[in-house]
Amino acid sequence: MEGADEFMKYRSPLVSRYASKEMAYNFSDRKKFTTWRKLWIYLAKAEKALGLLITDAQILEMETHAEEIDFAMAAEEERKLRHDVMAHVHTYAHCCPTAAPIIHLGATSCYVGDNTDLIMLRDGFDILLPKLARVIDRLANFADKYAHLPTLGFTHYQPAQLTTVGKRACLWLQDLVMDMRNLQRARDDLRFRGVKGTTGTQASFLQLFQGDYNKVEELDRMVTEMAGFKKAYLVTGQTYSRKVDVDCLSNLASLGATVHKICTDIRLLANLKEIEEPFEKEQIGSSAMPYKRNPMRSERCCSLARHLVVLIADPLQTASVQWLERSLDDSANRRISLPESFLTADIILSTLQNITEGLVVYPKVIERHIRHELPFMATENIIMAMVKAGGNRQDCHEKIRVLSQEAAAVVKQEGGDNNLLARVQRDPYFAPILEQLDALLDPKTFIGCAPQQVARFLSEEVRPLLEPYKAKMDVKIELEL
Repeated sequence: MEGADEFMKYRSPLVSRYASKEMAYNFSDRKKFTTWRKLWIYLAKAEKALGLLITDAQILEMETHAEEIDFAMAAEEERKLRHDVMAHVHTYAHCCPTAAPIIHLGATSCYVGDNTDLIMLRDGFDILLPKLARVIDRLANFADKYAHLPTLGFTHYQPAQLTTVGKRACLWLQDLVMDMRNLQRARDDLRFRGVKGTTGTQASFLQLFQGDYNKVEELDRMVTEMAGFKKAYLVTGQTYSRKVDVDCLSNLASLGATVHKICTDIRLLANLKEIEEPFEKEQIGSSAMPYKRNPMRSERCCSLARHLVVLIADPLQTASVQWLERSLDDSANRRISLPESFLTADIILSTLQNITEGLVVYPKVIERHIRHELPFMATENIIMAMVKAGGNRQDCHEKIRVLSQEAAAVVKQEGGDNNLLARVQRDPYFAPILEQLDALLDPKTFIGCAPQQVARFLSEEVRPLLEPYKAKMDVKIELEL
């Protein structure tokens, strides 16, 4: 059956199941090898402009055949030569016989290999940044909408002072804002390896230009500009420093930690039935339990985020063992760790955008949880009101302590509701403040400056960060799986 052999070998689920087409293409063989050919064209153009004997016809021939890659021939050449770059030099030369003598002139393998990796890293960030911006935008809208809705705060996953649903979302947002700045900085810090030769000394190019150092420098500058970079690294070995990979992937790993925290929070809130991720009309939560609404999107994010976080170990160890001017034990590792980091981050952000576009809040459940805990939290307010009405603080404290213990026993030992308020109302001691009890127990008086913090944070730190991405904000995410 046509295509059946596709299912007879392992396929990475990062691509076959999850990743976007644009990120999958960014690390594809076609993108990689067409970029190699573009780099050979840039090199030839710059060398010709600086006086080497390269003709317009040779460059035109290279440009004409830049997209015509015979992958079968390249694979056969690599089997014979055991060298991927030379295999593609031969394959390109086969369809460019006139240009064959000047393809890859003066260059080493890392000219195409490393420079292409840097282009893919840059383009990968350019795919991720608008997606992260959209997640931040959706979550900012959510925070603004629920800035005033009181909810139980939790420390140690135990009920604590009230916050608001919007304020909690701002805790998530603050981490995402840090990630946004980090990814943008890592992207902007990327430079081109440029035209540096076999050990980074540019010796082959100095020979080509008969000792003219200025032409060597101009060659490096011209190719860097043609590739769309503002700067090249001034110092390299055969490769660019593998610390660059550490910088890129550490910021992606940090994003993974952020997303894991956010989605864990959503999973905890789903258990409380306060907030749920989107759930499709025909979606099945459990094969055995039809009533279940499992937070599978958040679980997917947590699962993939763990993978993203651990991938940082690869570039860290690779950078630490690059002997002298370079060692080839980086190559096989980087073929896996670089694409997988970007593919995983891409999947996570697409899924998180889908989650944040459809978060469902259940105010009545939130209110019930508040009512269950608020009487205990309001004891200090009750004491203060009694003191203002002429009571003794120590006496009042003891009265409240005893009633609180009795109410807690009902909750914990009998499984009943918190009846502290009813006990206070029945006790004649509290008669002077009975009319104030409703006001003393208004949840909105327990949320402090949360709404103001939300408004200021969104206006001062979130919205300005999103300005450059306004044109890309309307893209919605539909998850196929």
